[in-house]
Amino acid sequence: MASEKPLVAVTCTAPVNIAVIKYWGKRDEELILPINSSLSVTLHQDQLKTTTTAVISKDFTEDQIWINGRKEDIGQPRIQACLRQIRHLARKQRGGEEEEDPLPVSLSYKVHIASVNDFPTAAGLASSAAGYACLAYTLARVYGVESDLSEVARRGSGSACRSLYGGFVEWQMGERADGKDSVARQVAPESHWPELRVLILVVSAEKKLTGSTVGMQTSVETSPLLRFRAEAVVPARMAEMIHYVKERNFEGFGQLTMKDSNQFHATCLDTFPPISYLNDTSRHIIHLVHRFNAHHGQTKVAYTFDAGPNAVIFTLDDTVAEFVAAVKHCFPPESNGDRFLKGLPVGPAPLSDELKAALGMDPTPGGIKYIIATQVGPGPQMLDQPHAHLLGPDGLPKPVA
Repeated sequence: MASEKPLVAVTCTAPVNIAVIKYWGKRDEELILPINSSLSVTLHQDQLKTTTTAVISKDFTEDQIWINGRKEDIGQPRIQACLRQIRHLARKQRGGEEEEDPLPVSLSYKVHIASVNDFPTAAGLASSAAGYACLAYTLARVYGVESDLSEVARRGSGSACRSLYGGFVEWQMGERADGKDSVARQVAPESHWPELRVLILVVSAEKKLTGSTVGMQTSVETSPLLRFRAEAVVPARMAEMIHYVKERNFEGFGQLTMKDSNQFHATCLDTFPPISYLNDTSRHIIHLVHRFNAHHGQTKVAYTFDAGPNAVIFTLDDTVAEFVAAVKHCFPPESNGDRFLKGLPVGPAPLSDELKAALGMDPTPGGIKYIIATQVGPGPQMLDQPHAHLLGPDGLPKPVA
């Protein structure tokens, strides 16, 4: 059908976040309210991001969504929850302020949405967090909503509310039954700890066998360790972690990050039937990190694993090159050696014979597919260039060049 120019088109990007104090388990499935608070680090969008375009027009006959080039069912409950919430906020915001409304857009207009990730989806790389944060942020811009978007993003994916901010972000579990106090807030901006670096060791880009939503539900129902963790361990760890971040204390930050990752995976094993997100390569990476630190006599690198086998490594800029060399020594890259390292440039570094001996591991060629080197980054961004839009003037996905 010949369409007039769409009324409003907005394109935004949103970042991935990696939790260092983990969220696992909900006290309310529908509102997505967590059984404990969590704390995350926002990764830079130069390396990992979701891009989303939303267009509203009086010509559209129905809401539609395309994800990574494929048309998806917009009736999915979580997408619907985000849309409903944004339209509700837009309606509320307009009450009695019709004249000053900068976007006189009829809320009855249908929306077309296109979203792409520049990293593997559903592989335990926090794709849903970036995706729903981007959806909430973009819809808010297209409908002219100006309010805290924690609840909107959270209704899509719990950890998405943490991707609404850059730097270091706390998701407060809240106490209210309606979830109004279950919100994200920034603990420190992305500029706070400039030396901090992040290495994502991609072990597998495959979709995980047990999705986070199902895994969490089973853990809440069957793991006594999970309840103990939420009530007796996490509150003190949150305070401790915020202190380490504010003081830029890498030793404390790194050790607590690893302990919390280990405990999260212990609750997965305590779930019945047990869930195992780590594989043999994941466990080899854990040994590598501990041996590397033992050789140096201090915590120079720290790992954390979300619900998947891929490792996220935190370290400082002066350690990156040596640790990447150690990874290459233990997991020799396969033929695509030149594409093994993506993201920020990492120079070569020699490995001492002492360190090689300390690592004491038989090489596992191809165990790690590639490494993404990145750093702490900002929250969602709005793109001004019209060529960035994923949808054309007809409101349909642009053909891929």
